[in-house]
Amino acid sequence: MRSPFDRRTRAARAALRERGAAAFALTPGANTAYLVDYAADAGERHAFLFLPARGEPILVVPELDGARARTDAAVADVRTWGDADDPLAVAGDALDDCGVAGGEVLLDPEMAARFVLDLQGLRPDCEFALADGALGPLRARKDDAEIDALRRAGRAADRAMRDVRGWGDEAVGRTERELARRIAARLDAHGGHGTAFPTIVASGPNAANPHHDPGERAIEAGDPVTLDFGTRVDGYPSDQTRTVVFAGDPPAEYAAAHETVRDAQRAAVDAVEPGVPAHEIDAAARDVIEAAGYGDAFVHRTGHGVGLGVHEAPTIVAGNATPLEAGMVFSVEPGIYVEGAWGVRVEDLVVVTETGCERLNDTPRGWRI
Repeated sequence: MRSPFDRRTRAARAALRERGAAAFALTPGANTAYLVDYAADAGERHAFLFLPARGEPILVVPELDGARARTDAAVADVRTWGDADDPLAVAGDALDDCGVAGGEVLLDPEMAARFVLDLQGLRPDCEFALADGALGPLRARKDDAEIDALRRAGRAADRAMRDVRGWGDEAVGRTERELARRIAARLDAHGGHGTAFPTIVASGPNAANPHHDPGERAIEAGDPVTLDFGTRVDGYPSDQTRTVVFAGDPPAEYAAAHETVRDAQRAAVDAVEPGVPAHEIDAAARDVIEAAGYGDAFVHRTGHGVGLGVHEAPTIVAGNATPLEAGMVFSVEPGIYVEGAWGVRVEDLVVVTETGCERLNDTPRGWRI
């Protein structure tokens, strides 16, 4: 039986041939984790995965990472360089062995500029372009193992969210930063591996900033508090948002606005099925919010793909005609933000199925604790 990494590298080579490109040149990160199960950060040192259109992958890493690469990576050809060596000589030989002469090399979008310039200097005969157009569609369709990991990450986040909602009056008087630290501890307690991204705890007027960094503001009775967090399981993240009121009554118009956001999310989720263009999911949510008079207060896209990266394809946004396919996983997270007053966002991940979609989160979505 072929490993998932063998299947993925085969598909990636087919994508190269379809485009007429010679090879991928990737740096350790989500793309290499997806293709060969290796993502060790080499820092300022040169590290590359070269995958030719025809032939086997070559992994170039610093010598100090060699043992780890040979153990962890689904790559037979691992080449190392020592601190006294020229890493570009090793990389150049690998590119030669990939047969890239005069061809197009597709670069990792996350590759540092200095490494891009180094590769361009090595192969001035080659054309260079970004790899996301070729790799993005492959990564967007999750296999069963990926979906299982995403489900388990979602369950860990759900359990942590239930703990958080149970704090009630205990949360009043605590700072946003303190709640963020406590959330991280609950994620680990429920089987997660750290936080998947910086946790958002945004209280009162801070909730009007969709990407607020938790600060020293203390939670007050009546505050809407936006909680946006996730964890990782087997490298795959969860991403969930709820806006709650821990104690007291919120501002007068808040309850109706919260209901509007939940209606918008429900409309978007109900619209998900294979073949539907991504922009129609965005429109389904946006139409509800605009009808309630808050169109200008919905300041971001409705969702983003989730996989090894917290943000990846498909993007659920106006103008994206990409048809949804079974196996795609993305967030559905409409919001309303009233500057200087309050904000509300409700977010779940969904996986597209053959007949619709499955939510990967099941905690209550209302604002009352």
